[in-house]
Amino acid sequence: MNQHQILTVQRTFALAQPDADALARRFYARLFALEPGLRAMFPAELAQQRQKLMATIGVAVAGLRRPEALLPALRQLGERHAGYGVRDEHYALVGQALLGALAEHFGTAYTAEVAEAWAAAYGLLAGVMREAGALAAA
Repeated sequence: MNQHQILTVQRTFALAQPDADALARRFYARLFALEPGLRAMFPAELAQQRQKLMATIGVAVAGLRRPEALLPALRQLGERHAGYGVRDEHYALVGQALLGALAEHFGTAYTAEVAEAWAAAYGLLAGVMREAGALAAA
């Protein structure tokens, strides 16, 4: 990721913060629409899960300027997710759901530049998690 992309992700995430729960709701609605079988991996009540999601994204977004500092936490997250049954192919679905939720949330403000920046951020973060999850599952 380049500096401009990092700033774009951080700026847009800050704009989403006042309505973070709505963004998280959009994400989970999209994820479960893409793959209904994933719903069983989550608790019946998603309020706490939505808070955890947004907090985790917040930490990751804040750490984009120093991704090397994020690596241990991302690896642990990937290992934990492997233990929950998350498979490699789920990461593409999560990325699709996240980018779709962001597009819906921001509407016309979700420009090609914003989409590209978020795709780069997700690719970076998910790549580390996928690798750690694959190693943990092996």
